[in-house]
Amino acid sequence: MKIVPFAYLTSYLLSLLGNSIAAIALPLIVLQTTGSVMGAGAVAAATAVPAVAAGLLMGVVIDRINRRTSSVVTDLISAVAIGALPVIDRISGLTLGWFILCGIVGSLGDVPGITARETLLPAVVRHGGVSAERLMGLREALGAVGLLLGPAAAGTLMVLLDGSTVLWITAGTSLAAALLTLLIPHRVGATDGTGAGAAEAGSGWSQLRVGWRALLGSRFLLATTLISLASALVLASMQGLVLPVHFSLTGEPGMLGFVLTALAAGMLLGGATYAALGTRGPRRVWFVSGLLGTAVGFALIGSLASTPIVLAGAVVAGVSGGLFGGLLGVLMIERIPEHLRGRILGTQNALMTAVLPAGIVAAALLTEYAGIRVAAVALASLWLPALLFGLFARPLRNLEPEPRAMPVREVVTEGA
Repeated sequence: MKIVPFAYLTSYLLSLLGNSIAAIALPLIVLQTTGSVMGAGAVAAATAVPAVAAGLLMGVVIDRINRRTSSVVTDLISAVAIGALPVIDRISGLTLGWFILCGIVGSLGDVPGITARETLLPAVVRHGGVSAERLMGLREALGAVGLLLGPAAAGTLMVLLDGSTVLWITAGTSLAAALLTLLIPHRVGATDGTGAGAAEAGSGWSQLRVGWRALLGSRFLLATTLISLASALVLASMQGLVLPVHFSLTGEPGMLGFVLTALAAGMLLGGATYAALGTRGPRRVWFVSGLLGTAVGFALIGSLASTPIVLAGAVVAGVSGGLFGGLLGVLMIERIPEHLRGRILGTQNALMTAVLPAGIVAAALLTEYAGIRVAAVALASLWLPALLFGLFARPLRNLEPEPRAMPVREVVTEGA
């Protein structure tokens, strides 16, 4: 494998691994330091809104500068935000305010970092000698590896080391991701100064609205975004509340880890399969297989019939998600105008970030007022309209490569 895709995929894995470790370790460190459960919740709540806002607004910046540079900078922001905590602890001691402040700073690198790395994908395909299908399949597989290793690494590190050392390690993964991204030549991340984006003028807000109009004006992009949001909503509600409550009620709290491992293992298998075979056969077959497989997986999980059935559903949903995610990534590479990538992907990622807590809140309300089984069935059923929409929506019938890049005017007015 050439240096460009190798550096990209390795930095992606390290960045994801660091985020996964931080997601588990940081709340525990806040709890150990402040002794307050509410404090851990306050840090999460205080960083959620800035993360969504940064995801929306930073897309304009990412479209204006070198894509490799934006990826490096966002990883460095994450590294500094986490690395500052043990320094502050040594100098003056950590308080809840410091955790919130560093969390807000770190949120400026989280969602924008995802967007920055995704804007690099077309350039990695062009300069890396790798097909989009292979690259996206490997990316999905490595994402599953990060989900498998992150929580286990966080738990192990918290047992063996003190909180400050764990924070240094977490910051080190983000720093290593930034350094690996620097192995990608600067020219690979250059934006096209001669394309349609060069003619854009006006304030950052007006340029942001151009990206929103492109997203909302394209039936294809809008359809794929809605389906992705539906999948994220169901998964977040199941992982974040329904399954933890279910296994607590059945006296098997440890099974939650096995179910999440099964989901990640399925994603690994699905991503690897798409990397190896994604160029074969019609894309519509891959798409429909992913939709139907996800429906089966969600139905098995939502049934809560027995632990083996829930485990099987997690594997099926994971495999289908790996296939589906790989194909969607390829389509995003091909069909988002290059000069609008930061704004469109930034909006999609911000919406994805916002829908995760929304799914957990919806699950909590349904569980409180209707019971855990009704909540599980109702939330799994949310995939049904997404499935029907994906199967019959006209913009999703032809997924083969387009003969030419779609100009921005066509994207904005498509389907009008």
